Amino acid sequence: MNRDWARLGVLALTLDVTVSAQHWPQFRGEHSGVAADHPSLPDRWSETRNVAWKIEIPGRGWSSPVVWGEHVFITTAINVKEPKQPLLSPDKYRGASMGGKMSRRDLVKDTDVFRWMLYDIDVRTGRVRWERVIHEGVPMRPVHMKNSYASETPVTDGDRVYVYLGYVGLFAYELNGTLAWARPMDARDTGNDGYFYGGGASPALDTGRVYIVNDNEEASFVAAFDARTGTELWRVARDERSNWSTPYVWRNELRTELVTVGSRKVRSYGPDGALLWELAVGTSLHTPTPFARGGLLYVSSGYYSDPKRPVFAIRPGASGDISLAGDETANAFVAWSQPTASATYPSAIVVSDQFYTLLDRGFLTAHDARTGKEIYGRQRLAGDAGTFSASPWSYNGRIFVLSEDGETFVIQAGPEYKLLARNSLNEMSLASPAVAERSLFIRTATKLYCISETR
Repeated sequence: MNRDWARLGVLALTLDVTVSAQHWPQFRGEHSGVAADHPSLPDRWSETRNVAWKIEIPGRGWSSPVVWGEHVFITTAINVKEPKQPLLSPDKYRGASMGGKMSRRDLVKDTDVFRWMLYDIDVRTGRVRWERVIHEGVPMRPVHMKNSYASETPVTDGDRVYVYLGYVGLFAYELNGTLAWARPMDARDTGNDGYFYGGGASPALDTGRVYIVNDNEEASFVAAFDARTGTELWRVARDERSNWSTPYVWRNELRTELVTVGSRKVRSYGPDGALLWELAVGTSLHTPTPFARGGLLYVSSGYYSDPKRPVFAIRPGASGDISLAGDETANAFVAWSQPTASATYPSAIVVSDQFYTLLDRGFLTAHDARTGKEIYGRQRLAGDAGTFSASPWSYNGRIFVLSEDGETFVIQAGPEYKLLARNSLNEMSLASPAVAERSLFIRTATKLYCISETR
């Protein structure tokens, strides 16, 4: 009998890995950047090497692709008057994005009509199955020159694909392209001191509910919508200014929670919107997305120039205020913390009980995921590595990090830092890739690549 149960357990695990390998349904996938291993997943590529297909994506958008079976979904915003807008080099953005002083010219105020699009692309061939106009009109707010009007990543459950765009609202489409429902919304003012940076927080999905967080300068909120009808189920006001972190559904051993990170506090909500616990952060801006691995929740927060850029590892079951007091680095629910270990844009990743942080200026650090103890300090990827916005991903014992210049650095996972390869696509890229169907999907400024060693 025990052997039978063991076989069933192995079978269930195999089926779960197989299903996960076929899908990448949300920002960073189902396992926060960690993909199922497979020998056909590549660790070497170029603009021509190991490219199964590549297609032009019109307009501009920094949303990530999501994959469900044979469907690859991606969004973009197209200037109707000038579809092929000129692209500045990453160097032009670095002054503002890496601690430099902002100026009005760093913001783009478009008076042209834009067309927000959703594409369904065949995972095998790269052929566009269908395309839909989500919205058409003049953008209601300006955007930071490094951002786009379509930077939020869709989410899918295999029945529908849900698209949230801070400029236009929340929409649900059937997999055949039929619009199921629409919740138009006005763009809110985001930024600091009157500057508008644009959107970036993607939706989350769980048990028939779509969750969004909109931290802005006017009226920040978190809200839940019925996935079948689009009905707003609840909305909770948040004492936060502008942030760009995607909410995370944490299914732990005790309950399911919706975890949100702001520059003031980390907050966890129940499925009914009730506040479960909160943790003081105290940073200026926030972008990295929380995630869970091995029974702990990991939260990173901070901007490049902040004196505090903390990382926290949190145990399940918290309630009330679990903030650290004084010089504390841990308490009953904070397993460990590091005061200056967070990146500005990329989310962290845990591989084989090691917590890796990709810092924006091209350094990688590693800590023990259970204790927070440093395994190795800042390791420079390369003197010419540039800057990084996309979050790292992993498979086959390797960690991959994609620079804003479109170059992927391949690092050996483990206690010693070792750079294995550099793969260039020679075009700016800020979007985090997807891994599914034994393939890697990378979005650059103008293209979507499907990369695989078997095709």
